Amino acid sequence: MPKKLYQVELTEEERDHLINLISSGTEKARKLTRARILLKADEKWTDEEISQALNVGDVTVYRIRKRYVEEGLIFALDGKPSLRQYERKLDGRQEAHLVALVCGTPPAGYANWTLRLLADEFVTLEAIDIPSISHETIRQVLKKTNLNLGKMNNG
Repeated sequence: MPKKLYQVELTEEERDHLINLISSGTEKARKLTRARILLKADEKWTDEEISQALNVGDVTVYRIRKRYVEEGLIFALDGKPSLRQYERKLDGRQEAHLVALVCGTPPAGYANWTLRLLADEFVTLEAIDIPSISHETIRQVLKKTNLNLGKMNNG
């Protein structure tokens, strides 16, 4: 039988850390599964045995082994941090205009503001130079400012 390319050999500290992690059960399921994969791999289980026992794919087991050997325990458990930077759609001045709009009265024929109605009305404001905005962006801004469209009094 050929030797595996990525051999998992945990130190006593790492093994104890993984066992405590699994025992506590307070982490995300994905992290706990990765910890179990590493413990089984350290016990010299094959990838097929691990994948059947933990109900994961063979490639998942291979990737966790590889990540542990190449990048260490923390990266094997948590994965790579996202490097994506999200650009803000609205600046502070525009958000203030949106809050003021929400606190005002809705257009004639409407009892309350809706997210789509806010998005349509927000684009038409002369003080705001924005060609379009989605109702989801409106929702996120309002959530961030703790405004709730379901309340009768937002002011």
